[in-house]
Amino acid sequence: MHAHFFDHVYPRHSHDTYSFGITDIGAQRFHCRGADHTSGAGMVMAFNPDEVHDGRTAAESGYQYRIVHIGPSVVREILADASDGRADGMPLFLRPVLTDPVLTGALADLHAALVGRSGRLAREELLTTAVLAMAERGATRAPHRRTLRGRAQRQTARRARALLDEAFLEPLTAADLAEAAGCSRFAVYRAFRETYGMPPSDYQRLLRLRRARHLLIGGLSSADAAASAGFSDQAHFHRWFKRTYGITPGTFRRAVP
Repeated sequence: MHAHFFDHVYPRHSHDTYSFGITDIGAQRFHCRGADHTSGAGMVMAFNPDEVHDGRTAAESGYQYRIVHIGPSVVREILADASDGRADGMPLFLRPVLTDPVLTGALADLHAALVGRSGRLAREELLTTAVLAMAERGATRAPHRRTLRGRAQRQTARRARALLDEAFLEPLTAADLAEAAGCSRFAVYRAFRETYGMPPSDYQRLLRLRRARHLLIGGLSSADAAASAGFSDQAHFHRWFKRTYGITPGTFRRAVP
């Protein structure tokens, strides 16, 4: 969720999830773990499951914030996957307010993907990135990551790329890539990014943009090209086409001889 409050006061409550919030504007004050805390712009709030807290504004302008709630089972699955099943317990966050640009960026990217039009593969990648960043940079227990190197890393990346090349129009998931590569989802993501310089979801989107470009050359309208190339809607396609090629799909189509 995201909200901008001026005088709303949250009563004492808790969530059955890990809850990570970013204060974007103003400041908010809350009581948690026997003390008062204040989160200002750019800071991250981290609540463990079933941790009681309240909330109110700490500035005349109120406060605007974003928050994501991630179930413990999801966190457990991601940490186990990143360590090939050797995750040692669940992370515990002792500091309810953290100042770390890396955490802020990871959570902001995840929130944007969840409320936007990002594909499933991209959402899964950003979820993994955010959970690992929080566990490694803000928790008492950091996960052990198993990382592939050398030939094993390159083979893993090539297997994942082969599946993407063949089925980039399909709604592939991180589990699909992991099965094709024969290793964990995190290992595939890390190997692919290290080998090809981008996450699998970015490569999938690039292949879809290339397909759409060829369809535009063939005379299809922007809307038809977007749908045929696997984009969720024309606005999403328009935004990424312009960002990648520097011009809109319409301008590109009109320039084709």
